[in-house]
Amino acid sequence: MRRREFIVGVAATAAAPRAARAQQPAIPVIGVLMATSPDVFADELRAFHHALKETGYVEGDNVTIVYRWAENQIDRLPALAADLVRRKVAVIATVGGPPSALAAKAATTTIPIVFVVNEDPVSLGLVGSLARPAGNLTGVNFFTGEVAAKRLELLRELVPGAARVAVLVDPANAASTESTLRHLEPAAHAMGLQIQVLNASTSWEIDAAFATIVRERLDALFVSPNPFFSSRRMQLTHLASRHAVPATYALRGYAEAGGLMSYGTSLRDAYRQIGVYAGRILKGAKPADLPVVQASKFELVINAQTARMLGLTVSQSLLSIADEVIE
Repeated sequence: MRRREFIVGVAATAAAPRAARAQQPAIPVIGVLMATSPDVFADELRAFHHALKETGYVEGDNVTIVYRWAENQIDRLPALAADLVRRKVAVIATVGGPPSALAAKAATTTIPIVFVVNEDPVSLGLVGSLARPAGNLTGVNFFTGEVAAKRLELLRELVPGAARVAVLVDPANAASTESTLRHLEPAAHAMGLQIQVLNASTSWEIDAAFATIVRERLDALFVSPNPFFSSRRMQLTHLASRHAVPATYALRGYAEAGGLMSYGTSLRDAYRQIGVYAGRILKGAKPADLPVVQASKFELVINAQTARMLGLTVSQSLLSIADEVIE
């Protein structure tokens, strides 16, 4: 063999692996944009990962996931969303309600976005309609304001002597506050309950709200659904126990943390659905062709130990409809 032919042959052999690697598709990247801190929805994110795995995508294997956490600083969300767009992620999953979804929508009109929101996504301007989203967004809409009346009814059954109920809201999340009060106030009136709205957007203001509850001897507490309150669930449940205040919450994480009772949409099921949608989009589906899912799984969780500590008797009717009773 001539020397020139030998060199050309060796060069071609060495180049073959590089060419094969170059032809391999790049691992897709999912961006997760979250309004809170990483630990707030840890269980729900596990459901998201599990659903991705069911669609064929495993983090660190054939998909990369990058996380951007706003740590309850909502004004950081636009910059974090813009960073994910610069990274050219394949899909953005937004967590923590409308602020995350709206920030992602403002950052890109081309990258697919899958959201979880507790308000009407059409009214928010996220999609054209639930059945036909039309743009680059789709996701899950779960109910909070709509179940407020039912949650108040369950609280009344557990605390039949309650007449004056404190309602804790976050004024920084005006849309969620308006939705909660719009559904709660007529329900309270129909039940003959007096409600007193207390505002809190910081940990210090939560402490101040409980001081008001104790000073004015309010009978019970209704905590509105809110990402900030979720991030402070240990503080809220601790203060409720410390001051012997019967309280109701929207998410099971509160009851698991020692809260008296929670009733609302199963967030784990909602996050599982956005995992399914993210996987389908990675396989080529378009958000415009994926209808917004209306979450329909609700769960009642009662912490029996907390009830006993508060001197409350959980009726057989409540026990019979509870999805879980924590002993």
